Amino acid sequence: MQTMRLGATGLEVSRIGFGGIPIQRLTEEEAVRVVRRCLELGITFFDTANAYTTSEERIGKAIAGARHQVVIATKTTARDRATAEQHLALSLQRLGTDYIDLWQFHNVSTQEDYERVLGPGGAMEAALMAKRAGVVRHIGITSHSMDVALEAVRSGHFEAMMFPFNFVTDEPAAGLLPLATEHGLAFIAMKPFAGGMLDKANLVIKYLLSFENVLPLPGIESIEEIEEIVDIVNRAEPLSEEERQEIARLRAGVDTRFCRRCDYCQPCPQGIPISLLMNLRSFWRRFPRDSFTTGWIAEGVERARLCLGCGSCEEQCPYHLPIREMIAENLCFYDSVVDSHLQGDCQLP
Repeated sequence: MQTMRLGATGLEVSRIGFGGIPIQRLTEEEAVRVVRRCLELGITFFDTANAYTTSEERIGKAIAGARHQVVIATKTTARDRATAEQHLALSLQRLGTDYIDLWQFHNVSTQEDYERVLGPGGAMEAALMAKRAGVVRHIGITSHSMDVALEAVRSGHFEAMMFPFNFVTDEPAAGLLPLATEHGLAFIAMKPFAGGMLDKANLVIKYLLSFENVLPLPGIESIEEIEEIVDIVNRAEPLSEEERQEIARLRAGVDTRFCRRCDYCQPCPQGIPISLLMNLRSFWRRFPRDSFTTGWIAEGVERARLCLGCGSCEEQCPYHLPIREMIAENLCFYDSVVDSHLQGDCQLP
């Protein structure tokens, strides 16, 4: 496995990281098996978060006995010092470690949150105290706001920036990434597959590997996924001209109004699984047709019919998507394709 230097932190990490969101969906046994396979393949950077339910605990169990081989990054959604201290203690317990290599402030995407983190009694106070004690080695920040990210990079307070970056959401290439490199910050690319909208791993991974100082962080759910990605990394082949043309075609054909599956729109007062409803078309392409008429997808759709239109999801969406409108469109799509499927004549994609 190739390695790279993680900015001015000096940490040497695998050329690809492990994103810990998807293993929440697995059984604990399956999750541990996936993480251990990543270790076998040479992955050394593991990212998770206090907010990712079972993710920290599962990663902790999987890396037991191998702590010295890995770099652990986790996050806190806390904006105040007291809550951040509680989150850090819980993360250490779940991960089974006495220190965190990279502790990040999670989804700081408004100026208000940014100022709360850095202000008196803010979460930064907890991070700096933990760093002095050796409990936290490096401090980072994650964001979905370009303005906040640019300010954070220039501030001198952080050693790592995590931001959405892929060949569709490619805005960081023009300004944020060069600025981060100039200031010595590690740049970690979240959402390399655009929240599941992109599915061609060869294009996705090779595109990000073309940026020397970027650490791609795909969310991994299966052994097959990580084996495919590691094979791409190990081949170390640059994008061909044909692949660049394909990327251009895909980029041109993408509707910028798409869900990244970050789930910051949650919780929904009606318990609607919003990211499921926002990605029904993608699931229709990738899942067995019968799963749309029974099981968790069908249950999620029926739950969505209870939507009150309160708009709380749109207020929390960092991409300002018209969620209510998009869910309504996707419900119509669902009804059309399921009806056609049951009649045996579905021609929709």
